[in-house]
Amino acid sequence: MQKTKKSVAKRFKLTGSGKLMRRSPGQRHLLSSKTNKQKRRNSKDKPVADGHAANLKRALPFGL
Repeated sequence: MQKTKKSVAKRFKLTGSGKLMRRSPGQRHLLSSKTNKQKRRNSKDKPVADGHAANLKRALPFGL
């Protein structure tokens, strides 16, 4: 039986078109020293690079 890697499922989301999206790092603390531009850009999700996405999709067999 195929199982979902829960650590991957919690960190990545699969879009309708099949891309993997990830959160941007650096948004948890020390935000006062970061510029508004940094905070705005880091608040948006980013796509996972194609080279990493293939292995991660294998860990998500049911497309969570």
